Amino acid sequence: MKSQHKILIIDDEPHIRRLIQTALTRADYETIEAATARAGMEKLREERPDITLLDLGLPDRDGLELVPLIKAQSDTTLIIVSAREATEQKVTALDLGADDYLTKPFDTDELLARIRVVLRNRMSKDGGTARIQAQDVEIDLLARTVLKGGKEVHLTPKEYAVLAQLAKFPDRVITHTQIMAQVWPNEVEHHVEYLRVLVRTLRQKLETDPQQPKVITNELGIGYRLRSHESDSAGIGI
Repeated sequence: MKSQHKILIIDDEPHIRRLIQTALTRADYETIEAATARAGMEKLREERPDITLLDLGLPDRDGLELVPLIKAQSDTTLIIVSAREATEQKVTALDLGADDYLTKPFDTDELLARIRVVLRNRMSKDGGTARIQAQDVEIDLLARTVLKGGKEVHLTPKEYAVLAQLAKFPDRVITHTQIMAQVWPNEVEHHVEYLRVLVRTLRQKLETDPQQPKVITNELGIGYRLRSHESDSAGIGI
């Protein structure tokens, strides 16, 4: 199952982008690349990445100038990956809003470890959790795995994206609009029927009785809730 964590790489050196992209792909992250500040900001708006890896030595604009712009325009977690190793450069970047700073040359294992740390911190900051148990279904948001009765359930990327949005905040109602904005961010018009179809297929895969759902329940006219504890009564279908 492919990760739903999307990472934007902004770096003007092709071999560095290739190195990072290869490491991230092997770890099942989705990657987007940009070689300039302008292209990076465009990708940031279009792709809404979970994490942005930013080089400071860009050809069209100093990377430090981008830090406050990125943080103001996005909720992306920002990691600086730069050859600038002076302490004042690191402090400035962090003071401007960067979440972490990694100096080139770097070990890709260290980069992956930093990414795992910021993802955990991101979930904690959002009030979410990394592993959720709902009935006999176990969802691990860091490992991107879904188990039912101890056996892995294979989901499509869209199915997993919907489930992950619910699992980040178990027992809370997540509205149709909130889910669709995350799963279909580039759609001009959001049709709730897309979501209903996906929820039906998820229930077929996750529920003991899809007609009496207890894992994903419906809040009529509002959205869906992932129940992390068994309810006294069955859920409401679509």
